[in-house]
Amino acid sequence: MNVEFKAISKYFQDQTALENVNFHDDVSSLAIIGPSGGGKSTLLRIMGGLISPSHGELLVDGRQLRFDRKSLQAYHKKVGFVFQSNGLFEHMTALENVTLPLVQSLGMDRKEAVHIADSLFERFGLHDQRSKHPYQMSGGQQQRVSIARAVSVKPVLLLLDEPTSALDPEYTADVLDMLRELQKEGLKTMIVTHEMGFAKHACEKLLFLSHHTVVEYGYSNDVFKNPKTHELQSFLDLVLEWKV
Repeated sequence: MNVEFKAISKYFQDQTALENVNFHDDVSSLAIIGPSGGGKSTLLRIMGGLISPSHGELLVDGRQLRFDRKSLQAYHKKVGFVFQSNGLFEHMTALENVTLPLVQSLGMDRKEAVHIADSLFERFGLHDQRSKHPYQMSGGQQQRVSIARAVSVKPVLLLLDEPTSALDPEYTADVLDMLRELQKEGLKTMIVTHEMGFAKHACEKLLFLSHHTVVEYGYSNDVFKNPKTHELQSFLDLVLEWKV
C-alpha cells in the first residue's frame, strides 16, 4: 500500500500533536516508535481515518483521502484498527464482538459471519472463548479477539496502537506471535509499539517520531544498527538500557 503524508499537522486546542509530517513509501510492515507525546497515536488515527488533520493531505495508493462521512465509510472497510485497550463491547460475547462488523457494516448473513468468526477463533486458539464476555477472559485473550475482529473483514491494512502495552509478558508474546503470522501471510501492518524486538525483527521498516514530526525512517535493521540522529540514539539507549 502506497502511503503519503504531505505536510500533515494536527492541533488540539492549544496543543500540537503533529507538525509538518512528511512521509512517502510503500508500506508492508511498519513500526512507529518514539517517546510519549511525540504524536505516534495521532498519526495512526489519521491514517485510520478516525480523526482528520488540521492541515495537510493523506494519500493512499495515490488518491487523497477525504475525511467526509461517505469517503470514510468506504475507507473503513479496507482498514482494521486495534487499540491499546482492546475496544471490545463489554456486554457482548467474543462471538458477538467479531460478527457485529460483518453483519452491520458489510451486510453479511449472520450464518456466514459466525462461520468466519469460528474459523478465526479456531486458528488463534480462542474457540473455548467464543461464548465468554470480555471480563471472563485474560488480557491476552481479549486482545486476540480484538485482532480477530479487525481481520475478519479482510482489511488491506491493519493498524495497531500499542496492542501489548497493558499485557503481561506471556500474553505479549502470544499477541506478537499472532501478528507476525498475519504479516507473513501478506497482511500489511502499521504498529505503534514499545516492543523494540518486534519492531526490529518483525517489521520491515521503522519510523521514529519525536517532537511531533518524523526524525528518522528506514529499514528496521539499519535504523537500529546505525541511528543517524542523536535523538534516536538517546531514545534507544534509554529504552534498551534494562533489556537482558
